[in-house]
Amino acid sequence: MAKRSSLYIRIVEGKNLPAKDITGSSDPYCIVKVDNEPIIRTATVWKTLCPFWGEEYQVHLPPTFHAVAFYVMDEDALSRDDVIGKVCLTRDTIASHPKGFSGWAHLTEVDPDEEVQGEIHLRLEVWPGARACRLRCSVLEARDLAPKDRNGTSDPFVRVRYKGRTRETSIVKKSCYPRWNETFEFELQEGAMEALCVEAWDWDLVSRNDFLGKVVIDVQRLRVVQQEEGWFRLQPDQSKSRRHDEGNLGSLQLEVRLRDETVLPSSYYQPLVHLLCHEVKLGMQGPGQLIPLIEETTSTECRQDVATNLLKLFLGQGLAKDFLDLLFQLELSRTSETNTLFRSNSLASKSMESFLKVAGMQYLHGVLGPIINKVFEEKKYVELDPSKVEVKDVGCSGLHRPQTEAEVLEQSAQTLRAHLGALLSALSRSVRACPAVVRATFRQLFRRVRERFPGAQHENVPFIAVTSFLCLRFFSPAIMSPKLFHLRERHADARTSRTLLLLAKAVQNVGNMDTPASRAKEAWMEPLQPTVRQGVAQLKDFITKLVDIEEKDELDLQRTLSLQAPPVKEGPLFIHRTKGKGPLMSSSFKKLYFSLTTEALSFAKTPSSKKSALIKLANIRAAEKVEEKSFGGSHVMQVIYTDDAGRPQTAYLQCKCVNELNQWLSALRKVSINNTGLLGSYHPGVFRGDKWSCCHQKEKTGQGCDKTRSRVTLQEWNDPLDHDLEAQLIYRHLLGVEAMLWERHRELSGGAEAGTVPTSPGKVPEDSLARLLRVLQDLREAHSSSPAGSPPSEPNCLLELQT
Repeated sequence: MAKRSSLYIRIVEGKNLPAKDITGSSDPYCIVKVDNEPIIRTATVWKTLCPFWGEEYQVHLPPTFHAVAFYVMDEDALSRDDVIGKVCLTRDTIASHPKGFSGWAHLTEVDPDEEVQGEIHLRLEVWPGARACRLRCSVLEARDLAPKDRNGTSDPFVRVRYKGRTRETSIVKKSCYPRWNETFEFELQEGAMEALCVEAWDWDLVSRNDFLGKVVIDVQRLRVVQQEEGWFRLQPDQSKSRRHDEGNLGSLQLEVRLRDETVLPSSYYQPLVHLLCHEVKLGMQGPGQLIPLIEETTSTECRQDVATNLLKLFLGQGLAKDFLDLLFQLELSRTSETNTLFRSNSLASKSMESFLKVAGMQYLHGVLGPIINKVFEEKKYVELDPSKVEVKDVGCSGLHRPQTEAEVLEQSAQTLRAHLGALLSALSRSVRACPAVVRATFRQLFRRVRERFPGAQHENVPFIAVTSFLCLRFFSPAIMSPKLFHLRERHADARTSRTLLLLAKAVQNVGNMDTPASRAKEAWMEPLQPTVRQGVAQLKDFITKLVDIEEKDELDLQRTLSLQAPPVKEGPLFIHRTKGKGPLMSSSFKKLYFSLTTEALSFAKTPSSKKSALIKLANIRAAEKVEEKSFGGSHVMQVIYTDDAGRPQTAYLQCKCVNELNQWLSALRKVSINNTGLLGSYHPGVFRGDKWSCCHQKEKTGQGCDKTRSRVTLQEWNDPLDHDLEAQLIYRHLLGVEAMLWERHRELSGGAEAGTVPTSPGKVPEDSLARLLRVLQDLREAHSSSPAGSPPSEPNCLLELQT
C-alpha cells in the first residue's frame, strides 16, 4: 500500500498588474514552486497588465509537501526578470477546500525574510548536571539552503540563541549544503519557559547578513523526551512587521485541488475491475447497467475526471474500444435528432476526448505540427471580418501606400486557403499513421451511427459523428491553443491567435460537412468556401479509408505496434561527457537528439540518425537537478546509473528551459520507478578536484548531502498507465455517490433496507449493482484496516559518482 498526493493546478489569468516596463506595460509569466522547488513555468504573455494563460498541470508529490507558491514575474530581455508578486497556499489551506481552491487571490510583495528553504539537521539533548540540567544543541548540517549570493550559493553559518546567550558556528563558504558538526551547551533553569532558537544566516563581507531561516525548539517538551535528532524544516521570520500591499500588485485567478490517495495492492481492486470489465464485455446485450448508472450519478463538474479514469482503466485492460462502443450505443439510444448527436458533455463525449488525447496525441503532432509551426513563423496579418480589418501601409522604402480593405481580405483568404489546404492534405495522407486502436474505435462509431440513422437522407451523419470528435473536439482546440496541446512552447501573440482562430473555424466548417447552418453564422467566411467544399470531399474520403479496417488488419497493426518500444519522451539535449579534474563549463556540452523509451535512454546526432543506447532503463538509480554553479549554466540534470559491468556512472544533460528540465526528470523518474537500488540521497553538485562542489565532502563515495525526489513527477498525456491508481480513483468516485446507488438498489429490489446486500439464494438474486455495493464495502473495510505505506528511508550509502 502507498499513499500518493497529486496537485491539480490551473493558472487562469491575472489582472491589474503593475507596469514594470518603460512602455507602461509588463511581460508577465508565472513560476510555480512546491516547497521552493520550481516545477512549472507558464508561457510569457507579452505587453499586458491583464494576462490570460489558461494553463493546466497536475503534479504528483510526496504527501509531506508544505506549500505551493505562485510567483508572477516580468520577463526582461536585457536584465534580470522582475518579481511582481506572489500567492502562497499552504497544504492545509488547500486541503481545507475538499473541492479545491478556486478564485482570485491578491498578489503580495515578496519579502526576502520569507523566502527561506531547506532543512537543518540537529541533535538536541538534555543532560543532568551537578547544579542544573544542561541543554546540548549539536548543529550537524543543512541542505537545500536558499542561494543568496550572485554565484548561486551562500556562505552559511548558524546562530543558536537561548535565554539571552548567543553562540555561532563557523562559516562554510560557497555552499547550500554545509556541514558543521559543532555542539553548544546552555544551562537549563527549572521552570524556564523560553524556547531555543536556531537561525541560519548567509555571511556577507560588505553588506548585512541575509536571513536563511530558523527553527524554534520547545525546551519544555524536550525535557520530557530528553533527546531528539532529525531534520527540521527552516521557517521564515514572522516576528517582523508586514507591509500590506494586497490589491496594489494585482490579482491572480487560480484553481488548485489536492488529492490524497491511499492505493491498496492490486489484489484488492480485482473484484471492482472484473465487475466493470464484465459489464463492458456484455455491452448492450446483457443485463449489465453499471456504466449507464455511473453516468447517471456523475455530476457535470466531475464528469471529465470520471471519464478519464474509466477510459484509462479500460485502456489498461484492452477494453477501451468496447467501453467507448458501449457509450456510443447508450447515447444513440436516447438521441432522435441527428444535429444534437455527441454535441453535449456526456460521458461518451468526455471519454472520447480523453481517449484521443491519450491514444492520439502523437498522431495529432505529426499531422498538425508542421502547419502550426508555419503559422507561427510567418506571422502574417490575417482577417476576414470586414468590421475588424486594420488597413496598414505597404510597399518598399519611400514608396508606401495604404493597403485597401479588399487587398487585406484577399491576401488573408489566400493565406488561410493555403493553411487549410495543407492541413487537409496532411490529414488525407495520414490514414496509416493513425493508431490502430483509434482507427478501430472510429470504425465502430461510424458503424453504430449508420445503423441508428440509415437511409439516404442521413448519408452524412456517420461522417459528422466522426468529425465531431476528430475535428471539433481534437484538431480545432489544438489549433486554437497549441500551447495547451504541447505543439508550441509559447502562447501565440494577438496576430497569430487570430489566424489560428480563423483556421479553426474553417476546420469546423469542414467537419460540419459545410452545412447551410454553419455557413449562415459568419457570412464573411465565404471566401474560404471553395476550399471548404473541396475539404469536405477530402475529409469524407479520408474517413472512408480510416474506418475501412478489418478485424485481422486491426490485430496485425496492434501486434506490430506492441513489438516496438514507443518513445516516452524525445528531443534535443546537451550532454557533458568529458572526464577529468578540470572545470566543468557549459561550453563543454555537446548537442544530441535523445529518445527515452521503456527500454533505454538513447541518443543520435539527428532525429533520423541511428540511435546508440546511453543508459539501459533498468540501470537508472536516480534522476535529479544539478546546482547552477556546477556548470555555470541553468537547467542541468544528472542521471545516475550503473553500466553493464556494474560500475557507477553519471550523465549530465542540459535542457533549454525549466519546463523541459522538469519534463525530462519526470519522464525518467516514471519509467524507472520500479527499479531496484534507487537512491535515497545524492549530491546536487559535481566532484571536482578532490571534493564535492555542493557540500565540500572529500569522500567520493558515501551518503549524498540532499534527498532524492523520485516521487515528484508531472502528469502527461503519454504517462504509463497506473492500473491500481485508476481503480482507486473510480472507487473514490463511487464511494461519493454510494447513497444514490443504494437508492437505486432499493428501487430494484423492492425496498430492501439500505446497507444490506442480499446474499442468500432465497432472496432477490444478486445483480450487478448489488455486487458493486458489496465490492465498495470490502474496499472500505480494506482501507480502514490497513495503515498507509510510508516512503522508503534513505540508504546509508551512495554510489560512487563518476564525472
